[in-house]
Amino acid sequence: MNPATLQKASYGSDFSGLVCGFRFGVEQPGEAIDSDAASEWLEHDDTTKEFVWLHFDLANSSCERWMRSRLGLPDAFFDTLHEGSHSTRIEHQEGALFAVINDVMFNFELTPSEIATLYVYTHQKVLVTARMKPLRSVDSLRESVKRGEVFRAPAELIAHLLRDQADLLVHIVRRTSVEVDGIEDRFLSTHAPASRSDLGTLRRVLVRLQRLLVPEPGSVFRLLARPPCWLHSQDIQDLRDATEEFAIVLNDLAGLVECIKLLQEEIATRMDEQSNRTLFTLTLVTVLALPINIVAGFFGMNVGGIPFAENHHGFWLLAAGRDRGEFYGVGRLVGVPSPPQ
Repeated sequence: MNPATLQKASYGSDFSGLVCGFRFGVEQPGEAIDSDAASEWLEHDDTTKEFVWLHFDLANSSCERWMRSRLGLPDAFFDTLHEGSHSTRIEHQEGALFAVINDVMFNFELTPSEIATLYVYTHQKVLVTARMKPLRSVDSLRESVKRGEVFRAPAELIAHLLRDQADLLVHIVRRTSVEVDGIEDRFLSTHAPASRSDLGTLRRVLVRLQRLLVPEPGSVFRLLARPPCWLHSQDIQDLRDATEEFAIVLNDLAGLVECIKLLQEEIATRMDEQSNRTLFTLTLVTVLALPINIVAGFFGMNVGGIPFAENHHGFWLLAAGRDRGEFYGVGRLVGVPSPPQ
């Protein structure tokens, strides 16, 4: 197996780290291209309205080197890759758009709490996306391109990516809502107890998604307030519509988090009430058993003068109460009055 094939099998990309590439013509669906065709297209001074989308795998060791030598990306993009900050943002620098977008991983059904980061660079002719781990929304966008969907500009691809993010988030919210409803039904029913640990797991996943995704609509709206000159009015409107849809889904996510929080508080309150009732029962039993413990303590002391200590049948006399005179004699010793004569 040659090195290029080995890298492709290991990383899901070719020797340059390119996972997929598409060239879009005017009112034409995307045409798949490889790294050589993309490099050749970028070298020519193309005055047509074509543009390309190149998606890279940063796990490939040669990916960054190829992007530096062939794409001519500014240093700010590579600084973003190495700075380690994963906060969501979209910025306008040097006539292009830089974006850091967080999304759930491709296998979010198995690990829903795993979040990966997508780095985006785009201008009028090129859209470059790069990630370390596979993302579900990017895969949805790639499938849309393969199905023949027509895109007129890179900004429309970004808007489609935001809508795919919103659709995926809707799926997560709906699935979590079903699980929360099931836990709530068990809580209201007397047949099965509700589990706080399940709610805690769901809440942690949603809160992490909320913390990473909430800044995204605000950053897009700030960009649209002062958009780059190459963004057309239709592109701006598409981005605004996709961002508004994404913001609505985030509001639903926040409502679900609050619902889980209230349900956790209700379960905690019920558990406290049960603990209080159990503690009251134990206290009552302890109080009722206190006189017996006192008497047993008196008879268990290893001192002289213990009643019936020298009597071989003392235990049975005390238990059966056969010798009433002797029994009440003991009672006088401990302060119990004798029966009337």
